[in-house]
Amino acid sequence: MNNLTDQQYVVKSLELHLFFGRIMKEHSFFLEAGFTPKNASFAVAADKYKVEFEKLLRNAIRLSNGIVSYEALHSGEFITDYTLGSEQKTQNFTGIAIDTNLTTQEAALHSGVNPNVNSSLVRAVRELNTGALPLINSLIDFKTQILNGMLSCNMFTMNYPLLVDHIRREARMYRDHLTALEQGQDMDHNTRDMELFWDQIMLEHALFIRGLLDPSEGELINTANDFAAEYSALIEQALSANDAMLETVTTETLEGTKSYRDFKTAATKGIAECKIRSIILPLLADHTLRETNHYIRLLNQTK
Repeated sequence: MNNLTDQQYVVKSLELHLFFGRIMKEHSFFLEAGFTPKNASFAVAADKYKVEFEKLLRNAIRLSNGIVSYEALHSGEFITDYTLGSEQKTQNFTGIAIDTNLTTQEAALHSGVNPNVNSSLVRAVRELNTGALPLINSLIDFKTQILNGMLSCNMFTMNYPLLVDHIRREARMYRDHLTALEQGQDMDHNTRDMELFWDQIMLEHALFIRGLLDPSEGELINTANDFAAEYSALIEQALSANDAMLETVTTETLEGTKSYRDFKTAATKGIAECKIRSIILPLLADHTLRETNHYIRLLNQTK
């Protein structure tokens, strides 16, 4: 791990929040939408987390204009061409409010080249980061409480137990990156660990898609199954490769993930246009697409 300059600290922190802050607010939304009337108090709590992460994202957007990198801003990991429409449709389906202004504001952001980072911006980002950590920790605890309730058969929700575990792992990754940044360090150095984490996430996305498609969508179910098998194989390769071989695995992973992005793009579009039968909320499809775009950027960075 290396010590960061003020510029690196600010840029990496803001890019982290623009990606993961939105992911966390959507996790809160998906949890809220999945509770039954019996657990109305949990739905209220999930909505409060959604609102808190909307505030966090709003603050990150406010600080990011002219600061964040071109690569991150144009990677499709913050928003895609489908995000706004997916939010509008998902809000209509569920009756749960989504602040779509955040998406409009993000679409208007400009990137910076060697941005001028002054002490007041460093202070503002430090404040953002230190405020985010207890919020993330609290959401991790909330997800743990839900998962424990489900696994002990004391709670039923419309979300898979694996999905709750999956979104908890993502929250922990957010926290770990943020903690490292607050210690003046960067977590982007370990390619193998990064690939193992995101390969597992990608594999599980395929399993969720497979399980949430209508049983009549045989071809798409088979394609999702193939992607799950592909990422399972990539995990085995990343685990067994020596350092010299890892670069080959990374290249193969990048190519596979680009194909996966194309599949998810088509699925996001098909779900939004009511051409695919499923119980996948449009925003969930867009959410998994953004995570794939994020992974592609990380893989490109290792080259």
